[in-house]
Amino acid sequence: MQKRWPLLLILACYLLVGALYAAQVPDWQAPDEPAHYNYIRQLANGRFPIMAEGDYDQAYLDEIRTARFAPEYSVADIEYEDWQPPLYYLLLTPIFILFEGALFPLRLVSLLLGAGVIWLAYRTARLLFPEAEWVAWSTAVFIAFIPQHVAMLASVNNDSLSELLIALLLYLTLRWVTRNGIRKLGDDRRWLIGLGFILGLGFLTKATVYLMAPVLAVVLLWQYWRTWQRLFQATVLLFAPAFVLGAIWWVRNVVVYGGLDILGKAAHDAVVVGQPRTVEWISKYGLDGTVQRFFQTTFNSFWGQFGWMAVPMRLPEAPEAIYWLLLALCVTAVLGLLLYRFTTTQLPVQFRSRLPVLILWLVFLLTLAIHVGYNFTFVQHQGRYLFPALIPISLGFSLGLGTWLLLVERPFHRERPLLVNLFPLGLGAALVLLDIFALFRFILPSLKL
Repeated sequence: MQKRWPLLLILACYLLVGALYAAQVPDWQAPDEPAHYNYIRQLANGRFPIMAEGDYDQAYLDEIRTARFAPEYSVADIEYEDWQPPLYYLLLTPIFILFEGALFPLRLVSLLLGAGVIWLAYRTARLLFPEAEWVAWSTAVFIAFIPQHVAMLASVNNDSLSELLIALLLYLTLRWVTRNGIRKLGDDRRWLIGLGFILGLGFLTKATVYLMAPVLAVVLLWQYWRTWQRLFQATVLLFAPAFVLGAIWWVRNVVVYGGLDILGKAAHDAVVVGQPRTVEWISKYGLDGTVQRFFQTTFNSFWGQFGWMAVPMRLPEAPEAIYWLLLALCVTAVLGLLLYRFTTTQLPVQFRSRLPVLILWLVFLLTLAIHVGYNFTFVQHQGRYLFPALIPISLGFSLGLGTWLLLVERPFHRERPLLVNLFPLGLGAALVLLDIFALFRFILPSLKL
């Protein structure tokens, strides 16, 4: 019988650590939190947000961040997230009203949405590696306790719901294709309509979920390319409900903002004046310096660079020690993943088709491309923009490190390898300690008034 208690332990520890972050991190000391909060506040007051002049003031943001969001500074006019789709904010509006606008309950709702991401990551890994429970446990641990991920999920931010929907689409898609196989296409109307409905909810949540649309299109092409009639029918079944839901938002934006600004992004870009641009950085630091800053800041902030990117995990006596250790772990994981790929003779049955591997790679590469593409215009070297691809990233990280442990244990010929089964526990303990250390050593001393 499949063991459930390790996953329950992971979720319980995640909720405890996340609740500690939600309670202890000072108000507004998470990226864009005041703007997300004010979206909910406007809904609670009966007004649907519209992106307008005055929603973004770079000079005031710099001043209020420098003052650590002291009480004498108002956050009421910080509304530059008003262009975002509304689903996340609509879900939190009743909580806002019930608790009279208190920030902590809103943070807890985001934290609970994050628990769904962890559960789906576990289910995805179990689906792909049914004979290796340690892969599923370590994948869930990795996602649950990356310090930056904990900090983001314990804040008011629509990333939590968008990650949940991406994880759900990824899991259901992989379950569908591994269940049916390449030669058993069938007429999976319920699967296709269900995936389309969830994708449509993603269109109503955040633009990052759009990356799943081309992923699903490739899956349909892979499954149905032999019969164009079936391909057309499957495309309609999947994308019609997604289009209907998305059109609710797109038509509204065309009416409100005019032109073909279906996402409201043109209205956003017109208002957000003063945000650092990449051409300015190239002029200031040169191309090499800008690229170096992009890679270094992306890596650092993927693991932990808190507040509004102002609090890295740097110790006075060894400023880069934590990041160098994490980089060594990542390099070891990548080498281990290559070792697994070239030394494993019997792949799990789910990988007999290359489609599951293709799906995971597409999610990762599209997420990376969006991050890189956005930074061609604006300076946004934030590693959290890679979080939509956390499931394939964490699968690779876990499998890569675990492969080295399996190699070490191979001479002992154990029926149940000891080290690899203890790996999730060791990884979880190390990351939880890093979470607590980051909160009390870096975040609170730097951000509390």
